[in-house]
Amino acid sequence: MNIARSLCVALGVTLAAGTGQAQEITLRSADIHPDGYPTVEAVKYMGQLVSERTNGRIKIDVTNNAALGSEKDTIEQTRFGVIDMNRVNAAPFNNLVPQTVVLGLPFLFRSTEHMHKTVDGPIGEEVLAAFEPHGLVGLAFYDSGARSFYTTSKPIEKLADLKGMKIRVQQSDLWIAMMEAFGANATPMPFGEVYSSLETGVVDGAENNWPSYESSRHFEVAKNYTLTDHSLNPEILVISKITWDKLSPDDQKVIKQSAKDSVIKMRELWQAREKASEEKVRAAGVNVITVDKAEFAEAMAPVYEKFVTDPQMKDLLARIRATD
Repeated sequence: MNIARSLCVALGVTLAAGTGQAQEITLRSADIHPDGYPTVEAVKYMGQLVSERTNGRIKIDVTNNAALGSEKDTIEQTRFGVIDMNRVNAAPFNNLVPQTVVLGLPFLFRSTEHMHKTVDGPIGEEVLAAFEPHGLVGLAFYDSGARSFYTTSKPIEKLADLKGMKIRVQQSDLWIAMMEAFGANATPMPFGEVYSSLETGVVDGAENNWPSYESSRHFEVAKNYTLTDHSLNPEILVISKITWDKLSPDDQKVIKQSAKDSVIKMRELWQAREKASEEKVRAAGVNVITVDKAEFAEAMAPVYEKFVTDPQMKDLLARIRATD
């Protein structure tokens, strides 16, 4: 969708909303994952809370399975108010909000608990606030699990095995640099194109968490899963600034609090789904490989040098590392 068309649609939405602030409001939210996926269900749960807290006046309609486009596409639509809300991994925001680059650095978070403490505290609020100058209001962080590699033919048993392999990555300069540092050939593409690309040999592999590997059925065509756990990059839930500014201060408070409250639900759903997905994948006969993560982590030094350059980024990195 081009910018001119987006602006026209957004203007139409603004005029419609301006005819009566007491009218019922339906916020349209986008997600690339299928129905039942933890992020999808978490936003639905948030919608229930919002509806209850506004006596049914505000509702959230979740459109899933990338029906509204790839994450990169829906970010632009959300900035122009064509989509009201969006759940996106932090990586596609990297070129828009520099602070998200730090969150995606490989082997940054020591554990899921470390990541939670970081995004639940002042650092998380600081990163969410950084979205507003770019036409978005950050609402909450969701889990994205530990990401690992999966391949179609040659299994990855050591760092050297990645050399020359074509690996799909998210559409982010950071992730391209990560793959290059690993020795692989980075192939950026939307998530929805990965299955066919694995099946036809366009790529030799990809990387993602247990639930995405399972729900996308990628395990059917890429039967080697290597537990590198190289990233705990979180998901981010945002709302269009255009939509946000049309809401009353009281409604804004309801939306923000309901988003925060949905995080607890999302983490419960995520933990259960992660376990179920792993069990399903292992039962399907996938070759699950344990490796020495240290050599993979050591290879990431050039990535840190390239992307953590200015004092603000260095300070943010230092504060994340110092978070207990």
